[in-house]
Amino acid sequence: MRALGPTFCAAALLLAAPAQAHGLAAQPGWSLEPWIVAPLLLAATLFAVGWTRLRARSSGGAQALRRRAILFATGWLILASALVSPLHQAGARSFAAHMLEHELLMLAAAPLLVLAEPLAIMLWAFPAAGRRAIGRGVHDLGLAALFRRATEPVTATLIQAAALWLWHAPTLFDRALVSEGWHVAQHVSFLASALLFWSSILTRRPRNPGLAALCLFATSIVSGALGAMMAFSQSPWYRPYALQGMAPFGLTAMEDQQLAGLLMWIPGGAVHAVAALAAIAMVLKSSPGEARHGA
Repeated sequence: MRALGPTFCAAALLLAAPAQAHGLAAQPGWSLEPWIVAPLLLAATLFAVGWTRLRARSSGGAQALRRRAILFATGWLILASALVSPLHQAGARSFAAHMLEHELLMLAAAPLLVLAEPLAIMLWAFPAAGRRAIGRGVHDLGLAALFRRATEPVTATLIQAAALWLWHAPTLFDRALVSEGWHVAQHVSFLASALLFWSSILTRRPRNPGLAALCLFATSIVSGALGAMMAFSQSPWYRPYALQGMAPFGLTAMEDQQLAGLLMWIPGGAVHAVAALAAIAMVLKSSPGEARHGA
């Protein structure tokens, strides 16, 4: 079961239906629809119950359990804030707000949830027979092998890049703005691809920091190029936003798009670049020891 890593659990429990679409006529407010709140509460409940049971049985792993609880709680709160707070509704009228929501999902919530590795903890929310049944189901359906293939660094990088570029094509993005089902699919794609990507970088074994750094730099370039194209474009890309005239912040549709492009380009690129530098530092740190061992 551990071979599946954290993404299987996060995908199954957090992506069941957390990212409900918002219509363009939506007014700013909290998104408390059951299909948003229920999966978030389910994930939190399973983690809390499983964590409590493991903590009661564990004598030497209390510190690691506390660290994972903090990571999960922080990632969960960011995810919930992005999907439930007025930011979600504001994204119906402002491309910049929409972009900020996506950046919170992919650059903040996803890596924190991956680092928490919640699958094993959540499994302890079930009785022993339930855990065995889940294990048999995962094996019989071939989910472990599928997960290993999807979290190969190059594969996961390509999946996330494809999700970014395809969903920001005007045709698909416009559909997501006006269609509830398409908007759900967009958010699920962004979060799922980010969970796969960060799993390949942060938790895949054996570790390959050099390849991780290359994939992080590649992602920085891919997302940065898309953001730069938005920021420097001379016309709005997305008709539903353009037809509304002014964004909630008093920006024109063009200014709103430029701000969204900057959000993707600069903060997004910075997160991946910093993570890549950390991976390079790991390579350089391990080199002397490897050299002595080889000598």
